[in-house]
Amino acid sequence: MKLNMGCGMNKMAGYINVVMFPECSPDILHDLEKTPWPWATDSVAEVVFHHSLEHIGGDSRVFLEIIKELYRVCRSDAIISVTVPHPRHDHFIGDPTHVRIVTPQMLELFSKSKNREWQSAGIANSPLALYLDVDFQLESVNYILDDPYSTLYQEDRITVDELNTALREKNNVAREIRIVLRVIKPDMMQLVQP
Repeated sequence: MKLNMGCGMNKMAGYINVVMFPECSPDILHDLEKTPWPWATDSVAEVVFHHSLEHIGGDSRVFLEIIKELYRVCRSDAIISVTVPHPRHDHFIGDPTHVRIVTPQMLELFSKSKNREWQSAGIANSPLALYLDVDFQLESVNYILDDPYSTLYQEDRITVDELNTALREKNNVAREIRIVLRVIKPDMMQLVQP
């Protein structure tokens, strides 16, 4: 099963399109902030959040429940594709319905291997994967640049270090962030063996 979560009017063929607004005529009408979700445990192979994850979970407790529910419904090795506006872009800043900044760094808080690495190094990042018993591995991150940065980068007139500095310090450098996560679940056979 493949889910297009918070689809709005952007329905995808081959996916179950989910949103809370009946005006969008989704396949399933559901408020993603309400748990449990209407899918069985380990039943989902792929999830898409295309410009939707930043709209839900403004309350931290609600967001953490969303993460737990996402983990529950996904099977091991499920792929989660997240596209969000860059938090320093006018597209994010100008929309009053954007309630949550989503970055690769924030999503890494839900990786058990990263949590353990940080604990070993004495880094104070919140080990949310360990607290919530979820595990999402960051597979890829792609920043979609705005001009003039897109052109400067394509023409090798700005270095990666200069671009990273601009991303941290300036607005409207990147328009959006595309993130791919993989769901990590323990092998049940290993858990039951003596």
